[in-house]
Amino acid sequence: MLTRRPRRNRKSAVIRAMVQENQVTVNDFIFPLFMIEGENKKEEIASMPGIYRYTVDLLVEEIGECLDLGIKTFCLFPSVSEDKKDSTATEGHNPEGLYQVALRTIKAKYPEAILMTDVAMDPYSSDGHDGIVRDGEILNDETLEVLGKMALAQAEAGADIIGPSDMMDGRIGYIREVLDDAGYTNVSIMSYSAKYASAFYGPFRDALDSAPKFGDKKTYQMDPANVKEALIEAELDFVEGADFLMVKPGMPYLDVIKTLSENFDIPITAYNVSGEYAMLKAAAQNGWLENDKAMMEMLLSFKRAGASAILTYFAKEAAILLK
Repeated sequence: MLTRRPRRNRKSAVIRAMVQENQVTVNDFIFPLFMIEGENKKEEIASMPGIYRYTVDLLVEEIGECLDLGIKTFCLFPSVSEDKKDSTATEGHNPEGLYQVALRTIKAKYPEAILMTDVAMDPYSSDGHDGIVRDGEILNDETLEVLGKMALAQAEAGADIIGPSDMMDGRIGYIREVLDDAGYTNVSIMSYSAKYASAFYGPFRDALDSAPKFGDKKTYQMDPANVKEALIEAELDFVEGADFLMVKPGMPYLDVIKTLSENFDIPITAYNVSGEYAMLKAAAQNGWLENDKAMMEMLLSFKRAGASAILTYFAKEAAILLK
């Protein structure tokens, strides 16, 4: 005779909700948003249906709509013109550049919005890499100075969370020291600790026109085959002062999210990247998957793996469903 019948805990929607182990809420979301120069422009990204590049004036309106839905945290990414790119990403720490102007403008209108930034050279680099290039090599220590300037400029403009996405060694400690020395001890750092050299970034690079002009990023982004290496990277970032540890991409690396969540007592975040978004959108448009159900199942997988927060292009769609 059966004494254990797990189906008894699934027999009604009320009981299923009562015993549910993980939940997705709007508080989990960080919404990545793309910026462009100019005024009154909104451009849909062909490879990411429903995602747009905004000029700052329209970006502010979009953030207002998202706040009304309960989304409170945003991660900003800039698309700048080629004539403003150079080998040392000078535009990235220009106080009057697109990025810093956007931060100040958003904070002036919506001080309650939490703004996360991107610290990396590639959007502003004429080489399209995350570090200074010399004779075909990505220089680590020389890049740290540029990253520190970017982080400080962003903090001065109102950033709440600094997001170093470059994968240079030692950058968390360097940036933490720069921020603390300047009095920005309350500005958090969300480190892209385990950022893999992934095939899932294509639509994002289309959105920013930031693909490398030569080679690839395998000398600084992680090998998709490795998990133990993620523990090494995370431990270094933790010791150097990171407040959050991120895994990017998300779905192909749920095991890495789980591993970090079991080994570190600070929040782990997942980046549900552009390729993951594009795949689901393509499948839904072809009638192969039901968009809303697959989206929520995908987001739930990150929470089940141990993520405290999720950077996702689905944030607005999911917030509408959850409202």
